Amino acid sequence: MVLEGQLDTSGQSYGYVTVREGAHMFYWLYYTTADVATYTERPLIVWLQGGPGGSSTGIGNFEILGPVDIYFQERDHTWVRNFNVLFVDNPVGTGFSYVDDLIYLTTTNEQIGKHSIHLQAFHGNYWQRLPEIACQQYHQAAKDVVISPKILQCEVKCFK
Repeated sequence: MVLEGQLDTSGQSYGYVTVREGAHMFYWLYYTTADVATYTERPLIVWLQGGPGGSSTGIGNFEILGPVDIYFQERDHTWVRNFNVLFVDNPVGTGFSYVDDLIYLTTTNEQIGKHSIHLQAFHGNYWQRLPEIACQQYHQAAKDVVISPKILQCEVKCFK
């Protein structure tokens, strides 16, 4: 039972993946609500908000395509009805992603440009946690972000 204004936590998982020393990326995965025997029958979409610096869990999830809005009201239209959707707060320091100490925070354009390395580390560590997800058909969607070829190469390797 879910009271109005509360988020039903079944059918989802969330947490942190350490992407380098002192740096932790937050993810929020919604399992599809499609009428299937198991969620692994549906594709996985990874949403990156972009900017860089826009929170995928805050903006993409609650303001664009997640199952509920910022007031925890169910959306009439959500990608979760047909797909498993993984939101990743990227780069570290965005949304709920954090660093243990400010010395680990990226502060220059050069450091920010290297955030694709953190996404590679995220994907590698995340797929180890949920290997059944790694076997699904996979799509990456983004708003206002360029996907590095290095990230895509890493993702292909993660699934092999």
